[in-house]
Amino acid sequence: MTQQAEPHPVAEEIPDEAADAASAPCCAAPHRTARDDGFGAAFCASMAALCAEIVVAATAGVLVLLSREHDGLPKGPVLIAAVALGALLLTVLLSGFVTAAVVMPALTLARRTAHARERSAGALWTAGATTAVAAAAVVVFGGVAALGSLSLAWPLSYPIWWGALTAVLVPAALAGRAAARRARESRSGSVARRVTRDGLLAWLVVGVLGAGAYGTGLVSVYEPPRLTKSDLAGTWTDGRGGTVKLDSDGNAIAEGLDNFIWDGTGKDRPKDCDGSGTWTPVKDGGRVQGVSMRISSCELSRDWSVIGTEKEPRIFHEIGKPGSGKRYVLTKMVKHRKK
Repeated sequence: MTQQAEPHPVAEEIPDEAADAASAPCCAAPHRTARDDGFGAAFCASMAALCAEIVVAATAGVLVLLSREHDGLPKGPVLIAAVALGALLLTVLLSGFVTAAVVMPALTLARRTAHARERSAGALWTAGATTAVAAAAVVVFGGVAALGSLSLAWPLSYPIWWGALTAVLVPAALAGRAAARRARESRSGSVARRVTRDGLLAWLVVGVLGAGAYGTGLVSVYEPPRLTKSDLAGTWTDGRGGTVKLDSDGNAIAEGLDNFIWDGTGKDRPKDCDGSGTWTPVKDGGRVQGVSMRISSCELSRDWSVIGTEKEPRIFHEIGKPGSGKRYVLTKMVKHRKK
């Protein structure tokens, strides 16, 4: 007699959700989305603010300097475009360096100091931290400059630099703080774009005001005096006892004139120059641009540029390295008529 086997029971279907849950690790951590700390947004906003400040300030400075004595402006569209492009590139690099070296540390200091006191890093905390970091930057760079020159600067120059640096950095730090906060809260909009837009508007306003001032004749662009050879003839003095007499026949007689000679240590040392020589006017396009003076007895061989006004002309040559800004200036002695 055969025994029939009982059929196996059919397994019930397991829901997909349950199967997924069973196959998943029992200790798997819940998935969390990465949260933006706002560093990149703060960096871009700070750079935009610094670029805007530099461009607006530089434009205002150029407009002011146009009415003051200057050596001349770049000529030609290619040269002007090259200078503008180089200045813009330098502005971007400088703003990036200042942001990395000063602004971001100031934001970090403000956030950590506020959190240590269990407070939120508000605008006042950011401004205070920026002021402290600016002071530290002045101390560091002032110390490096003093070591390089082996001398301290004018004492009041340090607080002046500190105040100017603070005034420049605080807006950039506040823009960086606003951008970081917006990024952490996942809010729409870019602080960097808004700062760039406002900076462009401010630049246009400054440019329009400057163009209006010069276009209406309220302010005039400075031009060197138009002198002739007879105007150059006469006695010129440095105001410290040094003189040179330029005769109309081309002869020059120097008495105590400073002759700056390279001393081999990186500086030009003045030595008294006494003796006679020659001089000729330096012309460019038929216009007198300066004086070429040669006095062999003291090895003086210089080209002097003309500045000042037609009533009070001056001649000068640069001292030291090109672009040093140091000048040796002679003023023409004018005999005033007795009333």
